[in-house]
Amino acid sequence: MKQSKTKKLVTSAMLIALGTALTFVAEFIPFLNLPFGGTITPAGLLPLIVISYLYGLKWGLGSGLIFAVLQMAVGFKTVSALFLPSSDSYMGGAGIALIILFLDYICAFGVAGLGGVFRRLFPKKKALVQGSLFALSLTYAFHVLSGAVFYGEWASWFFTESAAAAFPFSAWIMEHCSGALLSLLYSLIYNGLYMLPEMILTALAAAFVSRIPLIQAEGERK
Repeated sequence: MKQSKTKKLVTSAMLIALGTALTFVAEFIPFLNLPFGGTITPAGLLPLIVISYLYGLKWGLGSGLIFAVLQMAVGFKTVSALFLPSSDSYMGGAGIALIILFLDYICAFGVAGLGGVFRRLFPKKKALVQGSLFALSLTYAFHVLSGAVFYGEWASWFFTESAAAAFPFSAWIMEHCSGALLSLLYSLIYNGLYMLPEMILTALAAAFVSRIPLIQAEGERK
């Protein structure tokens, strides 16, 4: 029993480290970074989903929380900017900044620990892919919520002055939408620019990983 728990701890630590390392990939590939936040990290959350798949939701959620804290530490410059009154990210107070951190880090990354929820519902090779899509959909939803509520003031600029203004639908959106709906559409589209590619890459990677004999064998022992 003790040996089994130690193995889980070591494996989980290695996977968390791998996920953290994958987040640095975008540092060397500029086009993976959006100008106002948001990064395509190639399958960066998949290691956490694998933990949940192998060892259950408890281990997955715990690992997701640890990963979220590590991401806040890695992105200290961005995180600290939320608390600077002189920064546009301050958004009116430290309390608001804490809520943003909670949604964009603790919740958005923590839900990756739910990636093993389909372990008993789908065939083994499909469960990891389905779990990946489910977990990243939740991550996307938290980013959308945070963006719509706290960064919705950028919506008009996004649809009129940014590169998005070149698309035909932007003019229609500005003409027919306003207020909360405009903020929501802005957040859906902006966050979708990096989250949708991230979901596709993660699902493809999950399909490959699910066929690795070691992953299949560990999953059978759960």
